[in-house]
Amino acid sequence: MKVGVIGGTGLTGLADSATPLAPPQTPYGDAATPWGYADLPNAVFINRHGDGHVLLPHEINYRANLWLLRELEVEAVFAVLTVGGIAPELAAGDFALPHQIIDYTWGRAHTYSSGSNLLHADFTWPFTPELRTRLANAAAAADVPLHDGGVYGCTQGPRLETAAEIDRMAGDGCTVVGMTAMPEAALARELKLPYVGLCMVVNPAAGRGGAEIIEVADMRKVVAQMHPKLMRILRTFLAD
Repeated sequence: MKVGVIGGTGLTGLADSATPLAPPQTPYGDAATPWGYADLPNAVFINRHGDGHVLLPHEINYRANLWLLRELEVEAVFAVLTVGGIAPELAAGDFALPHQIIDYTWGRAHTYSSGSNLLHADFTWPFTPELRTRLANAAAAADVPLHDGGVYGCTQGPRLETAAEIDRMAGDGCTVVGMTAMPEAALARELKLPYVGLCMVVNPAAGRGGAEIIEVADMRKVVAQMHPKLMRILRTFLAD
């Protein structure tokens, strides 16, 4: 299976040893540059934030990224999602495998549908169950603990949430909060690309960890610590 791997904060630096695969132009504008690795011939990597990590979550051209991956004939999408933990059992450094999404974003180009091409894609299960099972098995084989199940709440960003907003999201059933799974997951569904998301919990969400403020520098330290485990999971998933 050829897999499109979409990363962000958790996958920065991977392109240092990769080769660009194709021009990033699409009918929806420029996508992020796709990269390939000689030792991972069945994978295409994209940093959703662009080369140099320059795009904020609401600025990402999600439509172009997914369209380009389909043009490169990927058969599934593995998304790496950096999140804050809402559920009390989630701590910084944990991995989580959500099964649902609640979308709190607004104003993003979120569909390929148009008046002449009306798409009512079923989105009951936003993360493809078969891929979730494969990913859970890959994490177990890589000896990396994984919280299986949960609800990803996708906020607009780029600011972090208030404690009251996190309380509302918890009441809605959200267990993690991030800014990039939507409209990415929905666009993959419109293109009939199976999609799975692996969450890297890098901090307790606002009001959940006892800290008065959330420091981005602390998040980056956690990402760096988690990166070797992430790569073990990813390589095991791709080898399956």
